[in-house]
Amino acid sequence: MQTVFRRYYEELTMTRSVPALENREFGFASFEGRMIRHQGFRNEEQLVAFLRDFAPRDAYVSCGYYEDPIAEMEKKGWLGADLVFDIDADHIPTDCDKYHDEWACGNCSFTGRGFVPEKCPVCGGEKFDVSTWPCETCLASARNETVKLLDMLMHDFGFSQEEVAVFFSGHRGYHVHAESESIKKLDSTARKEIVDYICGLGLDLSLGGLGLKDFKTTKRYQGLHSGKLGWSERISAGMKDVILNANDQSLLNIGVGRKEARVLLSNKDRLLRGRSDTSVIGGVKGVGVESWRKIAEHSVKTKSAKVDTVVTTDIHRLIRLQGTLHGKTGFKKVEFPVSALDDFDPFRSAIAFKEGEITVLISKAPEFRLGDEMFGPYKGEKVELPTAAAILLICRGRAEVVE
Repeated sequence: MQTVFRRYYEELTMTRSVPALENREFGFASFEGRMIRHQGFRNEEQLVAFLRDFAPRDAYVSCGYYEDPIAEMEKKGWLGADLVFDIDADHIPTDCDKYHDEWACGNCSFTGRGFVPEKCPVCGGEKFDVSTWPCETCLASARNETVKLLDMLMHDFGFSQEEVAVFFSGHRGYHVHAESESIKKLDSTARKEIVDYICGLGLDLSLGGLGLKDFKTTKRYQGLHSGKLGWSERISAGMKDVILNANDQSLLNIGVGRKEARVLLSNKDRLLRGRSDTSVIGGVKGVGVESWRKIAEHSVKTKSAKVDTVVTTDIHRLIRLQGTLHGKTGFKKVEFPVSALDDFDPFRSAIAFKEGEITVLISKAPEFRLGDEMFGPYKGEKVELPTAAAILLICRGRAEVVE
């Protein structure tokens, strides 16, 4: 597989320059499992030459800027860092997980399908061997979270489109880089505050600013007063969505009692009739404040963005280098305009290998699409496939080359 990756890097032209490249640390993972860090380059030509010579399985660049990027961490001289977000389908439960994802407890070997539990249901172990698949439904869920994140960054935090770069990660999600002097010097604690806001962590629903101050002092909900910005507006929109799309089961699922759910459903039109700035959703007799709290809490979950909190708060983080290949798929990390997110097709635009075929023995793989062509499902089959499809299966551990 390294031969195929090397062929890609021999023809590589960087479509996007790395800002302040000479102040960045670079890291590379080899096909033998070796990780090389604390690498630095004076210019893009040196970087591309290294990629062509080394042909890494994975290539990374620091979000941080340093006086001496090749020194040991404590001697690098940190100058600042971009604000980086990782949205990965691994952290987003989807209905398709149970069809293509499998896990095994690293302690007792108990196996299961679908979203990986926090602890093994048999032995309580917390380490798992996981086999996932980058399907279209998973990536659509990651895209939806990215849309919410971008909306917050630009409307709540005031970033312009020119300060925000969006990438398909090459695997099961998206990366968002905010490159601005206004956030460059923020430490990990400050970045944690940003993450908490985006994830809706620590929101106090009793705050008057959210129009929910009566939650702690009365048994009756008087109505949600919508603001123009921030979480007040997001919760207001979320509660409207809940009522608009409500049915018996959806309300029961979020903790509303059966009797109160019926009252809400019978008063749906009345509840949504008021759409002024001062009373978006009003109270109704027969629905207690706790049910409204449940609806508000559910709105926070739906309107927050699911990002990897560890990535954003780590001011020394290495993140995949744009334009390079992902060792788990053979896809490219691809940048695209913020405005093109809804139309971006990773199974077309991120394909790196468009010529040739490889014969592989496939153990097991679900049906998948690359470009306009469908492949699979496969089980114990010897198949000649286009290079991109074969490399994807090999990278996922689902196939091996037949000599």
